[in-house]
Amino acid sequence: MHRRSNLLQRASLIALFGNAALAVSKLIVGVISGSLAVVGDGIDTSTDVVIAFVTLVTSRIIDKPGDREHPYGHTRAETVATTILSFLVFFAGAQLFVRSGSALLSGEAALLPGRIAIIVTIVSIAGKLLLAWSQFHYGKKTGSSMLIANGKNMRGDVVISSAVLVGLFFTFVLGLPVLDRATALLVSLWIVKVSIGIFREANRELMDGSLERGPYDAIFAAVASIKGAGNPHRTRVRHMGSFLMADLDIEVDPKLTVAAAHDIAAAVELAIKERLPEVYDVVVHIEPRGNLEADERYGLRPGEHAEPE
Repeated sequence: MHRRSNLLQRASLIALFGNAALAVSKLIVGVISGSLAVVGDGIDTSTDVVIAFVTLVTSRIIDKPGDREHPYGHTRAETVATTILSFLVFFAGAQLFVRSGSALLSGEAALLPGRIAIIVTIVSIAGKLLLAWSQFHYGKKTGSSMLIANGKNMRGDVVISSAVLVGLFFTFVLGLPVLDRATALLVSLWIVKVSIGIFREANRELMDGSLERGPYDAIFAAVASIKGAGNPHRTRVRHMGSFLMADLDIEVDPKLTVAAAHDIAAAVELAIKERLPEVYDVVVHIEPRGNLEADERYGLRPGEHAEPE
């Protein structure tokens, strides 16, 4: 856990300083050159600085062990931080949408942006590609949904900067400054779209939902591998940050002693953890074979699939 926290902090520092350098350069150049699209790109990158700071703080929180108030530990802080991240990105997109939309509707004459705007945008694309790669690299290494979400956000920034570059190119070629404002408006819509996607993923985890079939297949295979264990049902898997929590019911021979049934449950738990190393805890409930309960509506059985949202 401590090593994971260190990797999260390293990724956060890379994102923090990298985005700070890009944000300052784009905001300064955007204002000097008179490019609203570059200023908008700089505002979007500024939110990445805040996001990196939130990630850095969160990495210290999730490293804390469980306590009386938080018996499951503090790993959900990562999901909460991802939710905050989505609102920050949405706010940046909404602000840019209002600003660029107002500029387009005002009909005021605009000056042609300076060519330095093109240079800083090209530098930004290269920088964002490296930063996005670093977040995906550390995100996969630590299993962090927060870093993966940040990587997706930065990958979206590459698209944004590329759109800004295309807009600037045609602005100069056609001599139409209004294209810069139109590009800024399109950029704002992309930012809002990215924020909604991040929020949906974080909300799914907060609601203990999952579209993944893999963990369930692994659990059912684990039960099938243990002699005496049968009919896994009411199987539920939820995410706790980068970890998984699983609980399920299995059926055993009703003539077994409590100790023998317990041994089977322990073997099932071990088999699940061997197939799913990211599982933090497993709760196995023992039932006599053939037991039927009318209210067993929740959780999956072998062959059933999670319904997509």
